[in-house]
Amino acid sequence: MDATVGAGGHAAGILQASSPEGELLGLDLDPQALELASQRLFAFRSRVILKQASYTSLQEQIAALGWSVVHGVLMDLGVSSMQIDTPERGFSFQTEGPLDMRFGPSLSNTAADLVNQMSESDLADLIWEYGEERHARRIARSIVQARPIRTTTQLADVILKAARGERGKIHPATRTFQALRIAVNEELKGLADTLPQAVQALAPGGRLAVISFHSLEDRIVKQFMRRESRDCICPPEQPVCICGHKASIKEITRRPIVASEEEIAANPRARSAKLRVAEKLNLA
Repeated sequence: MDATVGAGGHAAGILQASSPEGELLGLDLDPQALELASQRLFAFRSRVILKQASYTSLQEQIAALGWSVVHGVLMDLGVSSMQIDTPERGFSFQTEGPLDMRFGPSLSNTAADLVNQMSESDLADLIWEYGEERHARRIARSIVQARPIRTTTQLADVILKAARGERGKIHPATRTFQALRIAVNEELKGLADTLPQAVQALAPGGRLAVISFHSLEDRIVKQFMRRESRDCICPPEQPVCICGHKASIKEITRRPIVASEEEIAANPRARSAKLRVAEKLNLA
């Protein structure tokens, strides 16, 4: 299963590697991505099933196909290059577009809804928690004073003024846009809810591979894999195990795999990518 199939790049590699009989289920909320994936994977069409669905429905999607297990689950988290490069999707602060940021049209709230309807304190908390933005309160105050804000460049200008000319390695709007995107798509909750489903869906020896792009995602994946690879998760001060927890996976990558210098040169957006892999244990 490619739980975030996007335009089908990873899926094509999986299908080539699993030739001639491997089947792949690809999920994505984005109909534009699924159309591109369908075109890219046309040569493998007899072995591919594409569904417009969130990875949070992973178990449901597998059951609907009559599959009992899968032998691999890939999750490539965050926003895709295709989405960033499409102005009308509203993910980029560098091009004019509506403040949308939804991964798919089935989601109800847009970034504009959050920006224009949340209280100043709730907006500041969101920007701080999901964006790790140290100027969250100042930015939230400026946003509320500038309402209504309808476009990406409007919001970016407000944030730039709130930053008072401060410029680091990244644009001042980066963390706020990240926070809004995460909130609109409920990304962190969805990830935490899906990881146990993915492990449950795997056959013994099957592997879960997760690519994350910022520390909040990576922390969730790391903590999940550490916990589920241990037989006991009692606190250190507990002298005798009382939790009864049994390891369901083993970590293949204690440290995340990161992009090489060559890959970053070819694809700068891979700079922040971290890949973690775990293998399902035989629990019989």
